[in-house]
Amino acid sequence: MSDAIDRAHLKDSHGFSPPVHRFDVSDAVVGIVRRHWIPVWDLPHGQVSTQRVLRYPVCLVTVAPDSALFIGPAPGLSTKELRGCGWTVGLMLEPAAGALLLGGPVSQAVDRSIPVGDVMGLDASVVPRIREVMDDDPGDPRAQQQARALIESAVISVSLDDEGSIVNEIVQAMENDTSLTRVSEVAKRFHLGERSLQRLFARRVGLSPKWVIQRRRIWDAVAALHSTGTGNLAEVAADLGYTDQAHFSREFTAVLGMTPAQFARDARRVAGSGF
Repeated sequence: MSDAIDRAHLKDSHGFSPPVHRFDVSDAVVGIVRRHWIPVWDLPHGQVSTQRVLRYPVCLVTVAPDSALFIGPAPGLSTKELRGCGWTVGLMLEPAAGALLLGGPVSQAVDRSIPVGDVMGLDASVVPRIREVMDDDPGDPRAQQQARALIESAVISVSLDDEGSIVNEIVQAMENDTSLTRVSEVAKRFHLGERSLQRLFARRVGLSPKWVIQRRRIWDAVAALHSTGTGNLAEVAADLGYTDQAHFSREFTAVLGMTPAQFARDARRVAGSGF
C-alpha cells in the first residue's frame, strides 16, 4: 500500500508533508514489524520543513544517507527538519519487538536514538547495501522494494515470544478501541492486575498504559478538530471521553504546544491556503 493517510503524521505549518510510501511487511516478520515507510523529499534551496509526528507506542529502525538508528518510543511530539533532497527507509516495529532487539526493557530506550550497530538484535551489515540501492533514485519502486527486503533482513533473527504476542494484542486494542478509556478497563479485559500491566508495559513498550490511551485520544482529537474546527470544543472533549473541556485542553496543549482552538484555526488556515 502506498501514500496512506497516517493519523500520527501532522503536516508542517505551511501544510506540507513529503510523499511517504507505506508498505505492508512480509510474512517472515509479522508480529515483529508493523509496516515499512519511506519518505522521499526534494525541497527548494533554502526551504526548511519541520515535520511533526504523534508517534505510535513502538520503536523504529531507520536508515538514511547519513544515519542508521534504532529509535526508542517518544512520549512527546517528535519533530524533524527536512532540507534539500533526502530519503529514509524505515521500519515501524510492533510493540513486542523492542525488548527482543535490545535484549532488555524498552524503558531504557525512551527518547533515545541508538546506532544500529550498537543494538544486539540488529544486523548492521544491511546499512551500506540499503544506501547503495536507494542513492541513485529513491523514488524508484524497484529500489524501494529492494530496500524493504534488506531492512527486514536486519531483524529476521528475532522471533515473536508469548509475552510479545500478548502485548501486541493489548496495544492494538488500546490504539483502536475507543471504549477503553481507563487502565483498569484494559487490565480487566486482558485478565491482568493493574500493577502487572504496568510492569509489562515498562518491559515491552517503554511507556505507560495510561500514555497509550492518552495518545489515542490525541490522535482522535486532531482528526475531530480538522473536521469540526472550533465549533464546539466541549462536544469534542465529551466525545473523546474527557471529563471536561479544561482537562482536554490541558492534555492537548501539553503534547502539541498549542490549545485545541489554536490547532483548529491553524488547520483551517492551511486548508484554505491551497497547500
